[in-house]
Amino acid sequence: MKTELITTKDGSHTLYVPELEEHYHSTWGAIEEAEHIFIKAGLLAINKNQITVFEMGFGTGLNAFLTAVYSEINKTKINYTTIERYPVNLEIKEKLNYSSLIHQDKYKYIFDSLHQTEWEKKTSISENFMFKKINTGIHEFNTSEKYDVIYFDAFAPNKQPEVWDFNIFEKLINTLLPGGRIVTYTAKGDVRRAWLKLGLKVEKLPGPPGKREFIVGIK
Repeated sequence: MKTELITTKDGSHTLYVPELEEHYHSTWGAIEEAEHIFIKAGLLAINKNQITVFEMGFGTGLNAFLTAVYSEINKTKINYTTIERYPVNLEIKEKLNYSSLIHQDKYKYIFDSLHQTEWEKKTSISENFMFKKINTGIHEFNTSEKYDVIYFDAFAPNKQPEVWDFNIFEKLINTLLPGGRIVTYTAKGDVRRAWLKLGLKVEKLPGPPGKREFIVGIK
């Protein structure tokens, strides 16, 4: 997919896909959105020393990077699995400014490793962060692993409706551990109702800048 580099309102980059007329992250602030939704409402809500995470949509690697940095700072063991059908090429990756904005490049080696590590292979990125990225789509993805947190970070429902399907949610929610959480940036009624039908407790939370609210599902 052809992409264009865009600077969002918090100074961090996102990518724009002309084919879909869609951005990878909020133009109000890529880092701010990721930290607010996926890290604070997802990862930080799990009170464990060892956490398993699944991410739907590796994309620019921002969510994985923030999670890996958290694991290093807090000495929390995290086992992270992500899928991506259309990987960002390394030329684009080199232009992304996330590592320079987060601890002044102290963890740049982590961001580089996330993109450079071999696909389909579980890799130790650091002492606390195990990582596996899989070059596939959500319809083809199957696993016997169980997760504490699911970051559902697909393109918007009106851009990729086939990814926001009830059967997809059922497959993913079946991988959640008791007390686990699935979090996404939307508060769309169809998504909330699907999660409720699948037995989750669903909470609406105040969103980051540019977004009124989003939802979290708790098993």
